[in-house]
Amino acid sequence: MNSDTQAMTAPVPQAAHAHPNQFALLGQRRFAPFFWTQFSGAANDNVFKFAFTVMVTYQLSVGWLPPAMAGLVIGALFISPFLLFSATAGQLTDKFDKTVMIRFVKNLEVVIMLIAAYGFVSGQVVVLLLCTFLMGLHSTLFGPVKFAYLPQVLGERELTGGNGMVEMGTFVAILLGNIAGGLLVAMPEVGHRNVAVACVLLALLGRGVAQFIPRAPATDPGLTINWNPVSETWRNLKLAHGNLVVFRSLLGISWMWFFGAVFLSQFPSFAKEVLHGNEQVASLLLVVFSIGIGTGSLLCEVLSRRHVEIGLVPLGAIGMSVFAVDLYFASKGLPASEVMGLAAFLAQSAHWRLMADLLLLSLFAGLYSVPMYALIQLRSQPTHRARIIAANNILNALFMIASSVIAGVLLKSGFTIPQIFLFTGLANAAVAAYIFLLMPEYLLRFVAWVLSHLVYRFKVRDDEHIPTQGAAVLVCNHVSFVDAILLMAASPRPIRFIMDHRIFQVPVLGWLFKLAKAIPIAPRAEDPAAYEAAFVAAAQVLQEGDLLAIFPEGGITKDGNLQEFKGGIMKILERAEQQGLTVPVIPMALVNLWGSFFSRVEKGGAMVRPFRRGMFSQVGLNVGPALQANQVQPQVLRERVAGLLQPQRASENS
Repeated sequence: MNSDTQAMTAPVPQAAHAHPNQFALLGQRRFAPFFWTQFSGAANDNVFKFAFTVMVTYQLSVGWLPPAMAGLVIGALFISPFLLFSATAGQLTDKFDKTVMIRFVKNLEVVIMLIAAYGFVSGQVVVLLLCTFLMGLHSTLFGPVKFAYLPQVLGERELTGGNGMVEMGTFVAILLGNIAGGLLVAMPEVGHRNVAVACVLLALLGRGVAQFIPRAPATDPGLTINWNPVSETWRNLKLAHGNLVVFRSLLGISWMWFFGAVFLSQFPSFAKEVLHGNEQVASLLLVVFSIGIGTGSLLCEVLSRRHVEIGLVPLGAIGMSVFAVDLYFASKGLPASEVMGLAAFLAQSAHWRLMADLLLLSLFAGLYSVPMYALIQLRSQPTHRARIIAANNILNALFMIASSVIAGVLLKSGFTIPQIFLFTGLANAAVAAYIFLLMPEYLLRFVAWVLSHLVYRFKVRDDEHIPTQGAAVLVCNHVSFVDAILLMAASPRPIRFIMDHRIFQVPVLGWLFKLAKAIPIAPRAEDPAAYEAAFVAAAQVLQEGDLLAIFPEGGITKDGNLQEFKGGIMKILERAEQQGLTVPVIPMALVNLWGSFFSRVEKGGAMVRPFRRGMFSQVGLNVGPALQANQVQPQVLRERVAGLLQPQRASENS
C-alpha cells in the first residue's frame, strides 16, 4: 500500500469525549447531511412504492397485473437490482470518492422521479414498473456507500451510535413514507398528481442536502472494475469469506432480514385474518414494529458504553425468539369477530399483549443488527469495505427471497400465520445458537456484557488508551477469577490471554477461556514444554497484530495487595523485538473487585471478609497511557499499575 492510500484509509481519531451521545452527531457536518440524505432517499422509496401498490390494487384495473399479485411484482422488481448490480456498486464505491458517488446516486433519483411523476399523472403502469426497477437500482448503488462512509468519518466509539441513528432513521423514513404515500394517493382527483410532486420534491431535497456532505476519498482508486455481475458477485462472496468473523456476521445480518421479512410481509394478512382488524390496524402493526426497531437501534450506544459491543447480539437473538414465540401464544386464542377499526382494536386488553410482543421483538432485532453492522465496518479492510457490504446486500436479498418462498410454502401447506411466527421464532433460536457456537467471540462478549452490567456495576476509566488497531500487550493486576472477562468487556477488540493453566480446570470458566483461545502457561520448573509453548503462542498473537493480555503477578492475589511482577513480560517483548515488532504495553488496574463473588477464598484467613461485595457492586478498570517497549521493566510496570490503584485506596480511606 502506498503512502497516499495509507493516508486515505487511516482511521479517524478517536472522539471519546467529542459529543455526549449519538444525537449530537446531527449537529456535525460529517454526519448530519449524510443522515438526512439517506433519510430522504428511504422515505422516497416508500412513498413511491406504497402509493404505486395502492394505485394498482384499488384504483386502476389492469388485467395483466391482478391486485393480488401487484405487491409481489413490485417487491420482486425492487429487489432484483440488489442481486444483479450489488457487486458492481461495491466496486464503484471503493474506487471513487464516496461523496461523488452519493451525489451521482441522488442525481439519478431526481431523473427517476421525474419519469415516475409522468407515470403517476398519466396512469402508465409500465412506466411505474420501470421506475420501480430503477429505484431498486438507486438503492443498490447507495447501499455500499451508506455503510462504507460511516467508518471513514466516525471513530470506533462513535460507530455504534452512528449506525444506530442510521438504522433508526431508515425505519422512521420507511414508516413515514408508507403513511404519506397511502394518504396522498387516496386523495380524490388530485392524489396521483400529489404523489408525483412529493416524489420529485423529496428527490430534490435529498440532492440538495447531499451537496453539504464532506469529501470521503476513495479507498482503492486503482481498482479495475469487473463489469461481469456473476463473476464479481462470486469474487465478493469469496472476499468476504476471507475473514470468517466478518462473513459469519454477514450471514447473521441476512438472517435478521429473513426474520424481519416474515413479519413485515404477513402484517396485512395477520391484521385481517387473525386480529380481525382493518387497514388501520395493519398500519398500527407497522408503526409499532418501526418504533421498536428504532428504539433498539438507539439503545445500542447506551448499552455498549459507546463501543462496538457484539455482546448485545446474543441478547438481541434471545429477545427475538422469546417474543416471537409469545406472539404466537398471544394471538392463537383470539375469538372471531367482525372487522374492527383502530379504536375497537385498542379497546381490547388482549391486543396490548400482542403489541408489546411486537414492540419488544423488533426492539431486540435492533439490538441484534446494529452491533453486527458496526463490527463488519470495523473489521473489514478499508480498501475493499464497500465490496464486503455489497456481498452483504446480495446475501440479504437472497435471504429475503427465501423468506417469501418458505412463508408461501408454509401457508400453502396449511400453516396459520401465528404458527409461521412460532416457526420463525424457534428457527431463530436454532440459527443463533449455531452462529454463536461457530463464532465464540459473540458468546464470550455476551458473558462479559452480562457480568459487567448485571453482576457488577462496571466502570472503565480512560479506555481510549486501549488501541483500536495493531498489536499491544495489556498488563493488569490479578484479583479474581473473572478478571479476564471484565477486560474483555472493556476492550473494543478481542484479547488473547496468557493464564495460569490451573484456571482451565475451574468449571464453566475453564470452558469459557478455552473458547476465548486463552494461552495456558505453567511454571518452567513444573512443565518446561508448556512454559515455552506459551511464549511461542504469545509471539504469534503479536505477529498477527492482535491484543495480548497478561497478569504478571503470576496468580490471583491472596490478600488483595499488589504482588511482585514476574519477568515474563520481558521475554514477550524480547521475542517481539526479534520479529521486528515494537509493541506498546498498556498498564491497567482492576479496582474494588477484591472481596467480591469471584475473588479467591482460602482457609486460614486469606480473606478476612469474604464476599463483602455482592451483586451490583461498583467495580472498575483504570487504564494508563502506553509505555514503549524500551521503557518497560517489571518494577516500572508494577509502579504504574500501583499508581492506577491509588484512586481506589483514596476512596476506601475516606
